[in-house]
Amino acid sequence: MEDTSSFAIRMEGITKRFPGVVANNSIDFAVRQGEIHALLGENGAGKTTLMKILAGLYQPDEGQIWIDGRAASVHSPRDAIDLGIGMIHQHFMLVESHTVAENIILGLDVPRFVLNLEKVEREIAKLADQYHLLVDPGARIWQLSVGEQQRIEILKALYRGARILVMDEPTAVLTPQEAKQLFNTLRSMVAEGHTVVFISHKLGEVMSVADRITVLRRGEVEATVQASETSRQDLARMMVGREVLFRVGKRESEPGDVVLEIDGLGALNDKGLEALRDVSLTVRHGEILGVAGVAGNGQRELAEAIVGLRPVTRGQIRVDGEGVTNRTPREVMDRGVAYIPADRIGSGLVVNLSVAENLILKCYRDPPICNWFFLDGDAISGHAQELVRAYDVMTPGIETRTRLLSGGNLQKLILAREISSKPALMVSVYPTRGLDVGATEAVRRLLLEQRDAGGGILLISEDLDELLSMSDRIAVLYEGRIMGIVESQEARVEALGLMMAGTAPEEDGGE
Repeated sequence: MEDTSSFAIRMEGITKRFPGVVANNSIDFAVRQGEIHALLGENGAGKTTLMKILAGLYQPDEGQIWIDGRAASVHSPRDAIDLGIGMIHQHFMLVESHTVAENIILGLDVPRFVLNLEKVEREIAKLADQYHLLVDPGARIWQLSVGEQQRIEILKALYRGARILVMDEPTAVLTPQEAKQLFNTLRSMVAEGHTVVFISHKLGEVMSVADRITVLRRGEVEATVQASETSRQDLARMMVGREVLFRVGKRESEPGDVVLEIDGLGALNDKGLEALRDVSLTVRHGEILGVAGVAGNGQRELAEAIVGLRPVTRGQIRVDGEGVTNRTPREVMDRGVAYIPADRIGSGLVVNLSVAENLILKCYRDPPICNWFFLDGDAISGHAQELVRAYDVMTPGIETRTRLLSGGNLQKLILAREISSKPALMVSVYPTRGLDVGATEAVRRLLLEQRDAGGGILLISEDLDELLSMSDRIAVLYEGRIMGIVESQEARVEALGLMMAGTAPEEDGGE
């Protein structure tokens, strides 16, 4: 039996029940002092619940937690901080108008009366230098890149004395270079005696950075393995219970006529600032054009401008030769454009409606669904049953409220509705973000089938592996501008990463 004092975290018999579901079922999870331990699992496997228990956001129904060999009661996030546990959330919790130093000390009890901000900035600069987290303590958050903002979140935890860091999908918004830099930082922190729990869907990253890996499946521990003694295929099989194809078979593309033509496009973001600057690109029938870029560089605005959800300030958008610039979403849809939004719950579906009702949102005015101004219940039921079966949507029934479905099934529901409309063009934004490997495989296969059937697809993604495996060409967007468009067979991750960070191809310097 391993000495329990060697564990920074030991959770034994953790059980957490919610109405109708057991999220964690008698889980044993142990992380050694000074290691990077990855936590893997499908959507709904119980990872988030387990970490929320560790962070004091949930209370376990059964089980015990030990921190550094001592029994611990974690009743609140304050208790977790006092125990040296810091959680770095995927979505940063920073006040954009404040400085780095102000954000780091926000919420602290000291100093209570007199704030010496210069002293705080010196302390932060020293801490940043120690862990190679270079950032200006006096800079305001809105002036910083996404990678720099993540460093601030790490510094915030370290400044509060965290010895254990829990990182939730930490590379989701980073360029490959920033992700590599983060991994170097984590290794240096571990060398200094810290412990890291690393939650990720990216198996390649987990294999490269983790010492050990725990896989959860259906609320239980499937296995804990040494990273050096396993493979991506083994991990995926443990996660979903079957073999998973990481690269869905893609036929040679046979592009036809231009389906989408964008010329000199400009648009503003929600703050009234310029988000798209002179964007020009084309998508052909039977091809996938991938759009790479770090979040916040105009991807959302580009998609919304195409489908009629955001006003265009200049330039033209044409679908199959017809102008759709500043047309309504209904008019754009009627011209054969389908839309897979990034926010599947907020924009893609009406979660309080049933599965069947969501599946007719595009065709409720057309026969046979609509018959003389009345909806035909039998036609709706038949339509929904057919799509649920064809797209393998796992649901108790077509009358089930959509909010009860998992993330992967929500995405398949959207794809079923959009693809069944036989679109000429599909605008797909982060279609596999947050999905486990099994659901990701299914979604990618559906997109490739749509492309092989002659549809054009604009695929916006932050996952370079996805873009390289799915796209025929890749465009890189940085600060609202197209930095370059390359054939996917000729694309290099390093070159794409540089363009995502604002370096034009001619500035790369070649080999």
